[in-house]
Amino acid sequence: MSDIIHLLPDTVANQIAAGEVIQRPASVIKELVENSVDAGAKNIHVIVVDAGRTMIQVIDDGQGMSETDARLAFERHATSKISKADDLFALHTMGFRGEALPSIAAVAQVELTTRVASEEIGTCLRIAASKVLSQEAASCPVGCNFKVENIFYNVPVRRKFLKSNATELNNILTAFERIVLVYPDISFTLHSNGSELLNLRAGSLMQRITEVFGKRFGQDLLPLQVNTAMGNISGFVGKPETAKKKGAYQYLFVNGRYMRHAYFHKAVLNAYEHLVAEGMQPPYFIYFDVSPADIDVNIHPTKTEIKFENEQPVWQILSAAVKDAIGRFCDIPSIDFDTEGRPDIPVFNPQHHHVEVPHVTYNPTYNPFSSPKSSSGATPRDGYVATSPPAPSLFDEPDVLSSVISEKSPVHYQYKGRYIMTAVKSGLMVIDQYRASVRILFEKYVAQASERSFVPQRLLFPEAVQFTAAEEAVLKDLLPQLMKMGFELTDLGGGNYAVNAIPSGVEGDPVSLVRNVVSESIEKGGGELSSPSAQLALSLARATAVPYGQLLSNEEMESVTNQLFLCSNINYTPDGRAVLGILPQSDIEHLLGS
Repeated sequence: MSDIIHLLPDTVANQIAAGEVIQRPASVIKELVENSVDAGAKNIHVIVVDAGRTMIQVIDDGQGMSETDARLAFERHATSKISKADDLFALHTMGFRGEALPSIAAVAQVELTTRVASEEIGTCLRIAASKVLSQEAASCPVGCNFKVENIFYNVPVRRKFLKSNATELNNILTAFERIVLVYPDISFTLHSNGSELLNLRAGSLMQRITEVFGKRFGQDLLPLQVNTAMGNISGFVGKPETAKKKGAYQYLFVNGRYMRHAYFHKAVLNAYEHLVAEGMQPPYFIYFDVSPADIDVNIHPTKTEIKFENEQPVWQILSAAVKDAIGRFCDIPSIDFDTEGRPDIPVFNPQHHHVEVPHVTYNPTYNPFSSPKSSSGATPRDGYVATSPPAPSLFDEPDVLSSVISEKSPVHYQYKGRYIMTAVKSGLMVIDQYRASVRILFEKYVAQASERSFVPQRLLFPEAVQFTAAEEAVLKDLLPQLMKMGFELTDLGGGNYAVNAIPSGVEGDPVSLVRNVVSESIEKGGGELSSPSAQLALSLARATAVPYGQLLSNEEMESVTNQLFLCSNINYTPDGRAVLGILPQSDIEHLLGS
């Protein structure tokens, strides 16, 4: 039997590596800009055409590369960042794997022009699909100029799966923001199709945050600073009132590197417990400065997943630091000298310390587990139900659906502000009030969009709303659909828009409504969301649905239930989440030992 194992050619190996490292144009910008930062650049310019499909260019004034280094940099695992295995535990640079440049050159046409300060003439290198086309002397300034054209031109399947230009540009801006927020001492510019999207000057961290997210946003941030033996934690957290359902700016960085860390994210949310409503997300910009030996960044090629050696103590320090920042903000007393017309607060007198005990009345015969005698009776306000997971309810057959509707109790109970519970013949039906509302409103908005029956409701006074560059890229793509659905927005420049009208019949704060629609549209869904109007209808439904925590009367719960059973699909939301379930009578009896 002949040998069948063989080494892959470098071109194939580089394309395999590119599958993990270079996923979209934003990945190219991330890798090239990080290399510019490692090279000591003080000014970095990024230019994209067609959201990076046609061309990506990154220009810096770093230390540059010699003729030999420029050629060697495109070889696999060639790097100047580390030289031995122990260096992995003492990293002070963004890159170290030596995979980025060969991966980029494997799936695109690359031109590099570079020069070091010690030489008068630089070099120009052209590579396409891992093949060197030419290398010649060139006159250029000190630093590097990378031009990447026609990404995935030799991998048509990967190119076909790229999203729309608006989505890819949003991904580019997101990756760009994660870098510029770490290095406020470096100047950055970003141009798209000849238009300047960002021009960030060197300055302080707060200046950088306000330049990216708006000057008003900086007024809602609280400073955070704690120094311990395990490391330092600094940055800013948002005031409790700035928490949002969607689109909150949440960033975690460690040693100058952006990271995703669900455990530390939970530590921040733990500090806001009882201060913000359930489901609301506060903004934060938190920077960890720890010893490189205490973390492991060599987990995934994207280097966004990072392991900490002392996760539990760091979690406690982080949570305490955030609580301290919020507490110092809340401890500031507000002095109000305008007391005219207000009642006097009596001074405590120890001679008259008797306090009258309030008289409490209650009904001793009240039993929350007894069935109501009439449909008009009051529903119990407190109680407990079985916590066993309800079995999915699939009412696909019309006769089953009609029997459930006819047999359901007219009296409902709201559990923990999240679920509507009602008795049916087969057991206990549990409805998620938010998801049910999303399903109802989604079908309503889709029908209105198909009938073009949206009517703009003009505001008495236009409301101003500011978007980041990443959000604005998505908004401009949404504007035609938003206009069809009854929104009217005017571009005021600089990411500022005036909301002049919202769809008639839609309630809520116009600014929050538009923001939520944009944030929801960034998170694309599937299922029934094949058309832009359906996706926008879902975004609008999510923004206006009955939220968790809102108390509903029995009449309101009855209305939600009846409207849900009139929908074409009562089982799932448009993005595939279960709306209701039934806890069978047999399971209840088994639970109680009947």
